[in-house]
Amino acid sequence: MIKKSKIIVTGGLGFIGSHTVAELHAQGFEVIIVDDLSNSSINVLNGLENITKTNLIFEKMDLKNKSLVKKLFTKYHDVSGVIHFAASKAVGESVTDPLKYYENNLITLINLLKEINSLKTKISFIFSSSCTVYGQAKKLPINEDEKIKQAESPYGNTKQICEEIIQDTCKTSKNLKAISLRYFNPIGAHPSNEIGELPIGKPQNLVPFITQTAIGKHKELTVFGNDYPTIDGTCVRDYIHVVDLAKAHIQSIKRLIENKTVSNYDFFNVGTGKGSSVLEVITSFEKVSNIKLNYKIGPRRNGDITEAYADTQKANNVLDWKSELSLDQAILSAWNWEKKIQNI
Repeated sequence: MIKKSKIIVTGGLGFIGSHTVAELHAQGFEVIIVDDLSNSSINVLNGLENITKTNLIFEKMDLKNKSLVKKLFTKYHDVSGVIHFAASKAVGESVTDPLKYYENNLITLINLLKEINSLKTKISFIFSSSCTVYGQAKKLPINEDEKIKQAESPYGNTKQICEEIIQDTCKTSKNLKAISLRYFNPIGAHPSNEIGELPIGKPQNLVPFITQTAIGKHKELTVFGNDYPTIDGTCVRDYIHVVDLAKAHIQSIKRLIENKTVSNYDFFNVGTGKGSSVLEVITSFEKVSNIKLNYKIGPRRNGDITEAYADTQKANNVLDWKSELSLDQAILSAWNWEKKIQNI
């Protein structure tokens, strides 16, 4: 029975991981959260326990340590699946410190897969991938047939390599069934206001930079370029509410556990299917918050692609999943979360 299934969630106190833990619990799964707290806060566990009204299982662990990974699967030998979020994720940092990214993102995955291969039970595995594997697509919206491009950053390259490692392992493993989910741009926060995005240091992503600027942490927001061939000259991305994204993981793990897959490896785009420009996101924020945002137009930023938004038909049809929450709803939830963490 699905309801009795135990799922290990690595990076389970991170932004997407924590929201997925909340959705797994709501669906009756038993969750084991694994996190080394290098890019997250133990306070997130408190938020999750407030949402779930449960004392959740948490293991503080560095998955680069082989012996600790072995102990994890010895202790929780009856798990049905693993959802793997744990990874270093800042694109800019990966350019300046590539070895950190190759070591962390590849070795943690390899250690997990080695242990799964040694088990006597079948394991369903969901990998947290990224639309960065496509680069600037030749055709929009981007579907899963789009050719994988040479990565723009070591971070993006680790996502490509990890997908290849999983696919190759699935070809030979008797225990492993896997799905890679290629996220577009997750934003927003849980409706309970107990968990949300917690960037460490200066935000790398647009929406937390908007909310932090509005709250007064930054003097102004810079929009990088307004001369792109788009609706208003600014870059276009597919912004998906993190709760919708979390639900895609539930549908994926259910599909694997219920043996509904044709092959033992597959991959899906997870987005809304709609692109929004930077200026459209700013307009949405100004509308839901009733605040005029202080921003300026700056030069283009190296590495930024012009447009990226998903063709979600495969996920809609195969996973029976589609995004339901609007850009305005996602932006409002992010704003409510920002006000809460700043005690306003």
